[in-house]
Amino acid sequence: MNSAPIILLIAFLAGCSARPEPVINPFAGASPWPELRAERIRTLLPDAMSRNEIDVWLVVCRENSNDPLAEFIGGENAGGTAVFLFERSGDGVRSIVFSPIGEATALRDVGLHDSVAVVERGASAIRQASDYLIARNPARIAINRSGSNELADGLSSTQYESLTEALGSAFTRRLVSSEDLVDDWLAIKLPAEVDIMRQAAELTAAWQLEAYATIVPGQTTDADVARFLKAKMAAYGVTDAWAPDQNPNVNSGPDRGHSHATDRVIRAGDVIQTDFGIRVYGRWVTDIQRFAYVLAPGETAPPDSIQRFWSVAKEGVRRVHAAMKPGVSGFEVDKVQREWLRENGSLPVMWSTGHPVGYVAHDAGPGLGGAQEGRTPAPFQLKTLRPGMTFAYDGFYSWRIPEGTKTISVEEMVVITDTGAEFLIPPQEELFLIRSK
Repeated sequence: MNSAPIILLIAFLAGCSARPEPVINPFAGASPWPELRAERIRTLLPDAMSRNEIDVWLVVCRENSNDPLAEFIGGENAGGTAVFLFERSGDGVRSIVFSPIGEATALRDVGLHDSVAVVERGASAIRQASDYLIARNPARIAINRSGSNELADGLSSTQYESLTEALGSAFTRRLVSSEDLVDDWLAIKLPAEVDIMRQAAELTAAWQLEAYATIVPGQTTDADVARFLKAKMAAYGVTDAWAPDQNPNVNSGPDRGHSHATDRVIRAGDVIQTDFGIRVYGRWVTDIQRFAYVLAPGETAPPDSIQRFWSVAKEGVRRVHAAMKPGVSGFEVDKVQREWLRENGSLPVMWSTGHPVGYVAHDAGPGLGGAQEGRTPAPFQLKTLRPGMTFAYDGFYSWRIPEGTKTISVEEMVVITDTGAEFLIPPQEELFLIRSK
């Protein structure tokens, strides 16, 4: 945006401060998650299982220490141990749950699964599920054990021991990690999910600009800005996209990485970073960064150096956006930005260009990283982008300041389409300017 709309926005907000308008929360109604969860299992899980040549996916759920994916497969209300099986069948998936009798009726009422097998008191759900598998004779059985994907690492040690004992050595050899299956399934978002994230992203970015409009240089602290955003969240009934103590991360000083807002007083010449995300319906999250510059008395625009740093970072956003296409790896996307930064004299930036976002801030799917100097890309950074994947990514520029380094990392959200990437909301075009008295 240019400076005129910014000035108008500041004036508008100042004029309205005494007359707060009632909050209209677009996420106040019933969550669409139950319907979307069922659609995800019906339409997306078969492809993920087929791509990874998985015949059966087995998930064990229980109360108090549940599997991370329990809510994705209908096991969030498990009491005693229950086993959820998803069998690939033709072009679809058939599900059966071996559930303790106390939860079986409720599972049937929910209607998410094709069948529910009752496990009587004193009997073992794992044993009954194992007997079922032995009779079905699948070639590859995915279980939630992974050293690289925490979302696919929910099977406890004792559950694994019980499972392998019940299956026997021959079927135990058929067990494989579900990490790639889970990655492929969770990374793709339904169009309705993308629409929810788009709405949430609009609020996330708008609130950051509102927060910047409240700053009085020499008085307002980073923590004051963070409190303003926390108040907006409370008014709208949304929650944090990541650890509450570090959301939002408002930083007007030198780089602090993933951190909390401090009592540093904002002053003229500061470049302010706000890294902020919200969670809506208790399910979908955003991750957006907006940047501002505090004008010195008499200044009408940032110094040429700051403007150049911003321009390089903004162009980095565009170049990464152009590189994000189906079939391109996350490493290749990251490499585009690294080359651009080197061409323009930026200090090396340690952080990856971007990451999947959706159910958590750092979600399942390909990572947009691995091209940093001295790094070897991780396997998940070599995975390729596919339509329906959603990402948060940064346009970078880093330089030295007396206290250390300062990095612009303007962060946008996109969804991958059949032909490229689509911004969920318009990207930040210009630094938000804050006037000093």
